[in-house]
Amino acid sequence: MSDPIDFRDSFAPGGKVSRDDAVSDTGIPEFPRKRAERRSQALELDAKSRLLFWIFRALIDALSLIPDFILYPLGVLFGTLAYRLDRRHVRIGLKNLEIAFPEKSEPERRRILRESYVNLGRSGAEYVRLGGFFYRRLKRRVAYQGLAHFARALRSTAGTGALVLTAHFGNFELLLAAHALHGYQISLVHHTQRFLAGDALMTFVRERAGVDIIRKHSAARAVLRALKEGDLVGIPYDQNAKRSEAVFVPFFGEPAATAGAVTRLAVISGASVVPVFLVRQPDRRHHRVVIHEAITLQRTGDTDADVLENSRRFVKAVEDTVRAHPEQFLWTHRRYRTRPRDLPPVYDWEVRKHYSGRALASRAGQRPQQEQHG
Repeated sequence: MSDPIDFRDSFAPGGKVSRDDAVSDTGIPEFPRKRAERRSQALELDAKSRLLFWIFRALIDALSLIPDFILYPLGVLFGTLAYRLDRRHVRIGLKNLEIAFPEKSEPERRRILRESYVNLGRSGAEYVRLGGFFYRRLKRRVAYQGLAHFARALRSTAGTGALVLTAHFGNFELLLAAHALHGYQISLVHHTQRFLAGDALMTFVRERAGVDIIRKHSAARAVLRALKEGDLVGIPYDQNAKRSEAVFVPFFGEPAATAGAVTRLAVISGASVVPVFLVRQPDRRHHRVVIHEAITLQRTGDTDADVLENSRRFVKAVEDTVRAHPEQFLWTHRRYRTRPRDLPPVYDWEVRKHYSGRALASRAGQRPQQEQHG
């Protein structure tokens, strides 16, 4: 395995790179350069959401003035408190870890989940940096490993871009932002949040760093257009999919509803699919972008079979990285929420709570009618 590469070396003319990671005689990787700024994808906000957005921005700007030796411990503190107090998501996380690592003891699974919360706390501290003043300094904390895989993937598709297959792992926000901060083009398929002020903040932070936003409701055409132009498009591939959009493939041995549209886009566009993950380093403040070899796609002509098999390969790439660093993964997401119709629910306590709530509501609605007839 090649040594990690500091951005400051790997993106500088004549910069030093290891033999395995060398991608050109000058040491400059063949990434697409950032083009002229695209139109912002920020949504129109009502007065209340706009006020909240500016309050959040002011708060982050103020917090970003706090030095690291205070900010990082604060992140760790908040992550630890969240683990202690967030009973609902802790229960979900422990269930997911039970599926993923049945051989581990419960104390060990709890330790992994606690470390996952602490990682979120550290990522929150870094998000303050990314959203506040001096955000460009974060790029100094990120190194690359496996640049040659990207170069080969882009060359093999003759001008077509690449799908960056990733997950909510490590510091997900910093993964794409660090690349964009160096002036290189990258887009992200963004799922619009219900909390509009929060969505506006996420969009602002990402676009300011240089990440192009593709709204999920218009993703297919926009992704195909971006790939045709030779762009890199980041797609997190670790989220539960709606039944109407899902194929079921194993994630840690359990059927997981996975978006089949990503596989179809890869086949239609001819783009390479490159797994890329940001791994937090032992000092907890530096990161390594680990780029793997492009995934070989199955193309037999049987669309359904190809979508299923390629989706399985994509999910396997995520699983392999999570197995290597489980404490950096977001375990609190209901990854198995959508189930095959012949299998019982994984989070059965939530189903029981849902139906008991509906029963109580139904009884409450019937009571006045019974009293009226009485």
